[in-house]
Amino acid sequence: MPSDILRFFRAWMFDPLRVASITPSSAALARLMVSEITASTGSVIELGPGTGVFTQALIRQGVSEDRLILVEKGAEFAAMLAQRFPRARLLRIDAADIGDAIGTQSAQAGAVVSGLPLLSMPAKTVSAILAGSFSHLRDDGCFYQFTYGPRCPVPGGLLEGLGLEATRMGRTLRNIPPAAVYRIARRPVPLQANSVRPRAITMIRERV
Repeated sequence: MPSDILRFFRAWMFDPLRVASITPSSAALARLMVSEITASTGSVIELGPGTGVFTQALIRQGVSEDRLILVEKGAEFAAMLAQRFPRARLLRIDAADIGDAIGTQSAQAGAVVSGLPLLSMPAKTVSAILAGSFSHLRDDGCFYQFTYGPRCPVPGGLLEGLGLEATRMGRTLRNIPPAAVYRIARRPVPLQANSVRPRAITMIRERV
């Protein structure tokens, strides 16, 4: 919508590090971001929804509006989101504070969708955002992040320190600028040999 583009541009002019783009994300990027999310995903936390492009895409994927938690710090976007998605839960907080702000009732969310400009944030802030997000995700829950850069916007050392791994899902040229999407998930816990052998021995003894 033309009004959304103008609103986004004004927000970028006022605080370019927070908004990071002069236009909202495209429909093509939104489809890629939510392509793995369905109604069975459960609750979804969206960080920095802006004008609601990803929010609308999530609803089209079958996620019920009342299962959305929208975390938007900017007053110019928060008021608009409240009108467009009245049944969603809207939190006007910094995304780095979601660890304590959301509450235990959302501890089993299935996904986090992030429109935040992680590349322009200090590593400490990015770490708080990821740690807080995964504290509300169930074990198989994933964090979806897009970037305009050539690689994952979360450094490998930070991912490793948090026990996470990133997988590139794809890239779209139909966005200004072109963008790639990454899925960030918990690293699989390796099965320890010592924890397997005793059970195997027990099973053999039972058969004898």
